[in-house]
Amino acid sequence: MSTPTPDAVAASAWAPPAGRPPLSARMMRALWRGLPAKRHAIGWEPGLVVPAADGSPLITDHYFPRAEGDFPTLLVRSPYGRGLPWSPMYGLLFAEQGFHVVLQSCRGTGGSGGAFDLWRNEAADGRATVSWLRGQPWFNGTLGTVGPSYLGYVQWALALDPPPELKAMVVQVGLHDPYGLFYADGALRLENALAVGVGMTYQHQGMAPFLRATLRLQRRLRAVTTARPLRGAYASALGGEIAWLDDVMSHPDPHDPYWHGASLDRSAERLRVPTALITGWHDALADQTFEQYGRLRRAGCETALLVGPWTHTSALQQGWPEVFAESLAWLRAHLCADPSGLRPTTVRAHVGGENAWRDLDDWPPAEAATPWYPAPGGRLIRQAPTDSAPLTTFRYDPADPTPSLGGPLLSRTAGPRDNSRLEARDDVLTFTGPPLTEPVDVLGPVSARLSVSTDTGHADVFTRLCDVDAQGRSVNVCDGLGRLRTTGDAPSQVTVAMSATAHRFPAGHRIRWQISAGAHPRYARNPGTGRSPVDATTFTPVRMTLHTDSALLLPGGSGLG
Repeated sequence: MSTPTPDAVAASAWAPPAGRPPLSARMMRALWRGLPAKRHAIGWEPGLVVPAADGSPLITDHYFPRAEGDFPTLLVRSPYGRGLPWSPMYGLLFAEQGFHVVLQSCRGTGGSGGAFDLWRNEAADGRATVSWLRGQPWFNGTLGTVGPSYLGYVQWALALDPPPELKAMVVQVGLHDPYGLFYADGALRLENALAVGVGMTYQHQGMAPFLRATLRLQRRLRAVTTARPLRGAYASALGGEIAWLDDVMSHPDPHDPYWHGASLDRSAERLRVPTALITGWHDALADQTFEQYGRLRRAGCETALLVGPWTHTSALQQGWPEVFAESLAWLRAHLCADPSGLRPTTVRAHVGGENAWRDLDDWPPAEAATPWYPAPGGRLIRQAPTDSAPLTTFRYDPADPTPSLGGPLLSRTAGPRDNSRLEARDDVLTFTGPPLTEPVDVLGPVSARLSVSTDTGHADVFTRLCDVDAQGRSVNVCDGLGRLRTTGDAPSQVTVAMSATAHRFPAGHRIRWQISAGAHPRYARNPGTGRSPVDATTFTPVRMTLHTDSALLLPGGSGLG
């Protein structure tokens, strides 16, 4: 018989306090369906004070099973408060499955001391919290982390120099690169920036202030996003100026010293902590998840990837049963030595169009890209062009910008949408293939190689893959935006990453390539003058010409018979 460690002896001797979890959390827990059966009654220690790296108090709630035994600990650090929905989703659900859960407010939020910063304190504060855990009588020396969005960023921060107790991570719709959240090829992701501004400013204050702020932004969104100049216009919708948001909007260059140290991509490059990654095809942070998955695989780290038919928010709503089951199985396998819930393959992906899950050995599948070319008459064909002749021209007016519709956003408007009305605009080009005689699978990263000339030298290009059904309904699959830098009439060659997908185009459907010069307010409109979109007060319409040697590159794209 093995001799119990001092930590295990202390944990088994610990007498739990009498507190019950908050009523609001218990009521929300009662509404969920399709989750595993409860294993333990739950206790709650609210308002614990954990000293941060500089001594600032980090307010922390402790959820725990009311049972004798030796239970591992989950650390959940959040800038969004410790109430709904975090209390039931992470405190209650994981504690009743046999984990101590430490739910902590990041500095400057939820009553914690100090000033919140988007990224500069999380590594040190995470390490300080682990030091505090080592002194708790119930801590048995086995630690895991779990959480979504910025709660993923704090996990990557801890993984920069992982403590020896850290045995597993679950990063759900997670962030590791703040620049990538706010910019695409130097173009400001305006709607994301405003959504993050609301979330970071109000969510930790409670659901009522957060909902009021969200509704206020929705009412004033058009006025804010069409203001000239854009700088500072958000204050009326967000309740005042936000210093970090001003800084973000003022630094579009990824090489600016402002962004130094913000990205935690290097955390995955040498990590040995088993890490599960979860995202959705319309998650605003999906590309960041795929990037980290690739780094973990190259580092030889044990990892798993789950990709569902979700947006950033719906993964934690409609997708929560699958997300929770995946997370719980991973944590039990690596913290409790119970691998019974693990799936046999590294990757599980939902295939759109087929509406089915598919197990894969890796991501992306090793398939060559199939090029599709634009042709006269709005056709999309497989035959390569023989030259680089001008094909068609359209005019983009930033005073009447091409609107955004669906796609990977942080807001409730994210996801697949019927693009028919958008495609009826004069500033939107579409190229459509013939009805398919057999299904076509597209699995992996999608991109566009564009040859474009402009009359001003300053423009953006937005490119989107759509699935057109037999009734003519055009639904977005994936997309991306790139910045053009042209000289005179010579065409500019630009490759635009359009994220990734797992999608089956059924027989009878058509593949459509949509091209425009923007998607507003998802991206700040390009003023056409070369001036910063944040400071521009004068707009210049741009005439854009697409050339025949452009191509839509689809991974696989093979018929299935």
